[in-house]
Amino acid sequence: MDPIVSSAPVTVKFPAGPAPDPAGSRDEHRIRSFHARRGRITQAQAAAIERHWPRWGVELDGRPLDLAALFGSPDLPVVLEIGFGMGDATAAMAAADPGTGILAVDVHTPGQGNLLALADRAGLTNVRVANGDAIVLLRDMLPPASLSGLRVYFPDPWPKAKHHKRRLIQPEFLALVLPLLRPGSLVHCATDWEPYAEQMLEVLTATPGLTNAYGGFAPRPDFRPETKFERQGLAKGHVVRDLVFRRV
Repeated sequence: MDPIVSSAPVTVKFPAGPAPDPAGSRDEHRIRSFHARRGRITQAQAAAIERHWPRWGVELDGRPLDLAALFGSPDLPVVLEIGFGMGDATAAMAAADPGTGILAVDVHTPGQGNLLALADRAGLTNVRVANGDAIVLLRDMLPPASLSGLRVYFPDPWPKAKHHKRRLIQPEFLALVLPLLRPGSLVHCATDWEPYAEQMLEVLTATPGLTNAYGGFAPRPDFRPETKFERQGLAKGHVVRDLVFRRV
């Protein structure tokens, strides 16, 4: 899918849309794996936020989140996706698997608007767009065994050695994730940065409660569409690595 575009970017504030810091955590002293990015947004993306955020948007403000109420179904399995970019791959996966809910988290306002627009255009009812720090969601908002999977595709590799501590896939992050995953859930990561792929493999392998579904790096599953970041990496000659682990 191509991103939703319009004639010119605009700068917009959303009084009832995604907040810059929904959990009020700017003063919380913690190493972060992301930078909040409001950015310039197209008219179509802004219109999608204005129209759909009250229904499909979620603020990661630290308050408990009822996934059954959020998706309107007590039986719908929900997969958490952290970092969806412009949302084209997320929308494609949601369309291909309407029996699974996707809770998609990002802090990029244009991407949030774009995913909402894509979901609306495709008539998707199984996507919810979450704004804010995923750590707040994992630490404070979800009950145990509430997720049926985790997807982290092409996170920031933080290539400089002094920034490696900012990488998302760390033992502390997985310690938050594991109690939230139902048995049999898949943890699926992908990166085009080889040193990060090796670190991911090491960290995931050492995590109690996870088993490698392929014994090493995995082939790209059919359900994961090729993303913009993946195409950019391949154009630079990078090797894309998928990692698929199962919650035991």
